[in-house]
Amino acid sequence: MGGQACVFYGAAEFSRDTDLAILADAANLSRLRAALAALQAEVIAVPPLRLQYLRRGHAVHFRCRHPEAFRMRVDVMSVMRGVDSFNKLWARRATVTLPDGFSADLMSLPDLVNAKKTQREKDWPMLQRLVEAHYFQHRATANASQLAFWFLELRTPELLLELARRHPALCRRLPARRPLLACARLGDNSGLERGLRDEEDRERQADRACWLPLRRELEALRHRPRAARKS
Repeated sequence: MGGQACVFYGAAEFSRDTDLAILADAANLSRLRAALAALQAEVIAVPPLRLQYLRRGHAVHFRCRHPEAFRMRVDVMSVMRGVDSFNKLWARRATVTLPDGFSADLMSLPDLVNAKKTQREKDWPMLQRLVEAHYFQHRATANASQLAFWFLELRTPELLLELARRHPALCRRLPARRPLLACARLGDNSGLERGLRDEEDRERQADRACWLPLRRELEALRHRPRAARKS
């Protein structure tokens, strides 16, 4: 669900970390623990790996010690702001098969885009590249679902203006869902830029508000005796 997924979608060239969205139940947690043990992975921050933290929206961070994955970081989450439940994410997943036959399940592109709408500076350029890459790959053969996705998620003014010129009827129907499309329909580049900045600011503020109680909980955990917070 992170940088590795962005690599597969053609929006990044490299990622040092592996970010995983997981099903937070007891049986799956047992499987995850076994996989992490095989990687000789250790928790590197609070919280510990427990269902109660995953279900509240915390991320759990690991560093691998196995020689074939030495110092690779693995982050796992189960609940994310603005993103559906794991079962729905799994039903919509995309599966890619590598040349060696290994298959990887990725969060679907629309779900990954929603997951990237955070307060973190680095997520917004990646989000923009994700949707741009999809647009350039498919614009010659786009279907109705893809057109709607681009209208609602593109963050590049020039491409939104191009899309509005090519599909004016659809652009007229969508401003209720994304008000800045009214600027795209009018060819107002400056208005689009302002609208995109405002949209990003609202998402960042919402993410900060969502994380505020979680950060307080993490601070409380950091100040607990180490023995009391072991998983």
